[in-house]
Amino acid sequence: MDGNGRWAQQRSLPRTSGHRAAEATVIDVIEAARSAGVEWLSLYAFSTENWRRPGEEIDFLMRLVRRVVRKHALLLHARGIRCRFLGAEDPRIPAPLAQDFADLMTLTEGNRGMTLTVAFDHGGRQDIVAAARSLIRAGVAADAVDQACFAAHLPVPDTPDVDLVIRTSGEQRISNFMLWQVAYAEWIFPPVLWPDFRAPHLLECLHEYRRRDRRFGGVAPQANGGPHR
Repeated sequence: MDGNGRWAQQRSLPRTSGHRAAEATVIDVIEAARSAGVEWLSLYAFSTENWRRPGEEIDFLMRLVRRVVRKHALLLHARGIRCRFLGAEDPRIPAPLAQDFADLMTLTEGNRGMTLTVAFDHGGRQDIVAAARSLIRAGVAADAVDQACFAAHLPVPDTPDVDLVIRTSGEQRISNFMLWQVAYAEWIFPPVLWPDFRAPHLLECLHEYRRRDRRFGGVAPQANGGPHR
């Protein structure tokens, strides 16, 4: 969800105004994804690297996220959305916000309409290190470790591989996002800044995704001597 700062800068506003404006986008995208039949939606809200930002901005983000979670918790539950948080382990996260995360997960844990994962204090490398530590603690023999075994020790291990990553604002970087799960993801980089991103933009990205030929390293049947239709 990239471009909040530039959105504010273009309007001669403080960066915090861009973060505040992003709330409407978050809710609009969640509703649009659910209506489109998306079963798993992940939002990259705060990375492990974001702790390097100025303290005032971090404090504002923590307060804003808490307000958004508390404001929309009942709506998300009413929509049948299961909410989870990937990361959220750093002791610098305010205790009241961590409790709000826990309360939202408890409230929605029985929902099956869509799973919404909020990556907060998330880093893909951090997750891979956590999986390695889990394997060591479990005493798994080296020869027994394969991809499925490793994936089972990742945080939130039932999260499926990512099909599509949408990074707004035109930036074209992975930025440490779900490094294991995005191995064969399709990527789309719309130029629109996140506070201006709305349901029609999401639907355009989904349409583009459906047009792509996903071969996962293989070749199309006709290119491999298969039947032509």
